[in-house]
Amino acid sequence: MNEFVVPAMQVTFRHTDHSEALEARIRELAGKLIRFHDRITSCRVVVDGPSHSERHREFAVSLDVLFPGGAIHANSGRASRSEHSDPYIAARDAFENAKRQLVS
Repeated sequence: MNEFVVPAMQVTFRHTDHSEALEARIRELAGKLIRFHDRITSCRVVVDGPSHSERHREFAVSLDVLFPGGAIHANSGRASRSEHSDPYIAARDAFENAKRQLVS
């Protein structure tokens, strides 16, 4: 795997247990963002698990990517995607959203 490491990478889990495997996948997805913007200086990712009061047990993933002269915020679009009961799919969707912003 020839992926890059994003400097100042932070992954936070809220309302859910930490998962080494999910964090590794998130770091892999972040490394792929460098293909679209090679001056990324930091990436902060939050995996937000479903709260106990929610009927639909969905995950939300949000990320903030910083680079010289700018920043983007992307998320998984929690309300519109029932597939987000799988945190890996929520992460994929958030990073796809970020990629679209970086290339536009």
